Amino acid sequence: MATTIKDIARIAGVSPSTVSRILSDKPSLYSGYAPETISKINQIAKDLNYRKNRSAIELVTKTSQVLGIILPASPTNFAQEIIAGIQKVASLHDIDIIIAYAGEDSEILQMQALKTISERSVRGILLLGITLSSTNAHFLRSTDIPYIFLSVAQPEPDLHFIASNDFDIGYQATNYLIMHGHREIAFVGADIPSCVGQLRLDGYRQALKDHHIAYRADYVIPGNWLYDDGIQAMNMLEKLPHLTAVVAGSDLVAAGVINRARQLQRRIPSELSVVGIDGTALCDIIYPQLTSIQQSFYEMGIKGTEQLIQQTDITSSYTQIRTKKGESVATRLSN
Repeated sequence: MATTIKDIARIAGVSPSTVSRILSDKPSLYSGYAPETISKINQIAKDLNYRKNRSAIELVTKTSQVLGIILPASPTNFAQEIIAGIQKVASLHDIDIIIAYAGEDSEILQMQALKTISERSVRGILLLGITLSSTNAHFLRSTDIPYIFLSVAQPEPDLHFIASNDFDIGYQATNYLIMHGHREIAFVGADIPSCVGQLRLDGYRQALKDHHIAYRADYVIPGNWLYDDGIQAMNMLEKLPHLTAVVAGSDLVAAGVINRARQLQRRIPSELSVVGIDGTALCDIIYPQLTSIQQSFYEMGIKGTEQLIQQTDITSSYTQIRTKKGESVATRLSN
């Protein structure tokens, strides 16, 4: 049978709670014990090949060593960057990660994921790329578990987040194309009804307005951030002969636009310039390499996890964006 805390306590002649505190790796919990006692217990644990039981330690320390992550079901090419940031900080604090999937815009699956995580002993919940329904947001608040949203800014002030400013993303992508001489610019592949999609569209429209370019509804083609949305958008854009540039809702959408454009014998970027959004590793795989508005996904994971571990003052904040320059944008000379 596996060695338990009670076994070590019996041999050492101390209480199980003393063993649990000393083996917790948290000096603040065992600073009051004599060095001889600490050394003795650690040696017994080593001799008996003791392996920590997280649940037993947490019962004594009243502190969970687990964080929960809730992810949407649809594939993204940036989630791993955020998770890498989460894991970096979690590993430094000897904290484990559990993951639950919340479907795609499904209130039922969101609730299942929330219950799956909240019914376990977790220190906090990180919600990645998700906007909850009002019912599910109410449930999250009622759990009294610290939480923070990553990569999606939330409209309600108590739903704290770390994300990019999506209005600025839409504005910067459009303005970059305008600065390269483009005036006929489409905006495609974004989930327009979503908060993120609407903000990026607002940024796109504001950039046009600031440069006295008329907004055209037929230049806006909604989607769901996916590769196939880029293909479908390009099929529709092909019917618009004056179009010279595209802001794609994501790097995946941009990949679809570029690949379909080549099939339609449209040269990138001399005949059609494309700017993506996200700035992921996909930019370097696409040919020509994609110019994209790069988000700080790794930083989101780092900052969100640090806040949940510290549990002092969880607040919302925006991370930096920048233009990652590739070869998918050409300067258009004025006529």
